[in-house]
Amino acid sequence: MAQTFNIYCDESCHLENDHIPVMVLGAISCPAEKARICAEEIRAIKSRHELSPNFEIKWTKVSASKIDFYMELLEYFFRNSDLKFRGLIAPKVQLDHEKFNQTHTQWYYKMYFDLLKVIIYPVNCYRIFLDIRDTHGGSRIKTLKRALKSDCNDNNGEIITTIQLVHSHEIELMQLADLLIGAISYLNRGLSTNEGKLKLIEKFKILSGRDLISTTPYGAGKVNLLRWKGMGA
Repeated sequence: MAQTFNIYCDESCHLENDHIPVMVLGAISCPAEKARICAEEIRAIKSRHELSPNFEIKWTKVSASKIDFYMELLEYFFRNSDLKFRGLIAPKVQLDHEKFNQTHTQWYYKMYFDLLKVIIYPVNCYRIFLDIRDTHGGSRIKTLKRALKSDCNDNNGEIITTIQLVHSHEIELMQLADLLIGAISYLNRGLSTNEGKLKLIEKFKILSGRDLISTTPYGAGKVNLLRWKGMGA
């Protein structure tokens, strides 16, 4: 019998002219029936660290003063066998959109397609949630949905059942995705000024057994990474 999965997606440094050399996309997948339980467990971690249940987990908030909280979140992700992460690292410094007859937005959604296509299996059903970025997202995700449906021959909409824009501050697993993506982005940008972030990245490397800058084996389960090397990049 088909199982339904929720996939929570977020990104870091996706803008064309932000002068940041790398974009990172990421997605946490979770069986749909376990999503509420995961949210409750994450809120319990917040409570243990005397934070409001509504406290938004964000990479930009990571500091040495709250490092124990973020360490526990990271350990929770690796301890929970229902949660898996897929990330895509995409250098932006040599992109030539004109040469390939595309806009930056079109390239961005091509990268989302590459992020998601390998974690979608036609025997299951998927509900995909992306963080709201601007007022044009609704029309763009229709294109992404069509591409994913075509890739897995989902003519009847039984595999990709939903692609929806949501507010990340309302969804704990989306916030957890932001944390993992932020760590990978920080490392791949060569930043080193925040002691708390550096400690969290080292913990991430140890728990994953990955360097967080390289493509992992195709079938890597818990943490699966692609360092994109497309034409013009």
